[in-house]
Amino acid sequence: MKIASVIGTRPNFVKAAPVSRALRKKFDELIIHTGQHYDYEMDKIFFDELQIPVPDYHLGVGSGLHGFQTGEIMKKVEKVFVEEKPDLVLVYGDCNSTLAGALVASKLHIKVAHIEAGLRSFDKNMPEEINRALADHCSDLLFCPTKTAVNNLDREGLIEGVYLTGDVMVDALLHNKDISAQSKIIEERGLKSKHYIVATVHRQSNTDNKKNLKSIVAAFCELSERIIFPMHPRTEKFLKRYGLFDDLRKKVNIIKPLGHIDFLKLINNAKKILTDSGGLQKEAYILKVPCITIRDNTEWVETVEDGWNVLVGADKGKIIEIGNTFAPKRKQRHVFGDGGASEKIVKIMGDLQ
Repeated sequence: MKIASVIGTRPNFVKAAPVSRALRKKFDELIIHTGQHYDYEMDKIFFDELQIPVPDYHLGVGSGLHGFQTGEIMKKVEKVFVEEKPDLVLVYGDCNSTLAGALVASKLHIKVAHIEAGLRSFDKNMPEEINRALADHCSDLLFCPTKTAVNNLDREGLIEGVYLTGDVMVDALLHNKDISAQSKIIEERGLKSKHYIVATVHRQSNTDNKKNLKSIVAAFCELSERIIFPMHPRTEKFLKRYGLFDDLRKKVNIIKPLGHIDFLKLINNAKKILTDSGGLQKEAYILKVPCITIRDNTEWVETVEDGWNVLVGADKGKIIEIGNTFAPKRKQRHVFGDGGASEKIVKIMGDLQ
């Protein structure tokens, strides 16, 4: 069976690494990189560090408005599907590459498998919410990381082809955690383990909204802990546009985006995480690092229910108060599985041939 894996963003790369290792034991895999993330820090270094096979196709789509970017990916990926004739298309998560790959495959009557199916924030203002819901409804195989995700699909009438597999991110973190011990990022930055906060901000609702971004910057500048801020290019652009970059730089340690191994070492040794990223909420949970989420909702509701994640929105006062005081008060339930999700996914694929 020939499987075409469509990936395009950093979270896709991390999840694809353990799945690709498992896939290639049984199937022929074709990797299609859409180019949604396209600079070195966000692209090639991840393939190098995670030992992901070189993509068979790089579509070079680049940035753009959501409709334009999704449309460009659809046009280019369709040509590959028509030429290669895969038996199944595999998509990950909730990015534009995921929606584009699922839509095109579905229209060509190619089976679609969606890893991280069933996630819902119930906020349709998030482009990612639209992407993941539509991808689910295009898919033949829905691989769910949690029981909550299975229940979400059930409420939408999706019952056939739904499998609770656990989360492939657990597989990835368990595999990469030992490798990350070789990273020198802590020593190079003069940091002491559990004496700093890692912050990331990249979500459109925060970066493109001057009021929200100004509130977040003000909160970061008043937090008592040292903050290390690997800055997304999009965030830097809007900070400079709104005249906020210089004020932030005086109080916060801004650094360039990191490769996965350095970033994993950095977050594993952090005292807390401050983020609006979906994936980082889950990574923090798996690594047992308290997380404060700069959003009003989350698709990873289990992390909040377990008391290891708190939603604060872009509220300056809440960010400061929770940022200075938050500490989980109970043990985790390990809701994301035991690290065998990739093998389960491949076994299901094999059983259905």
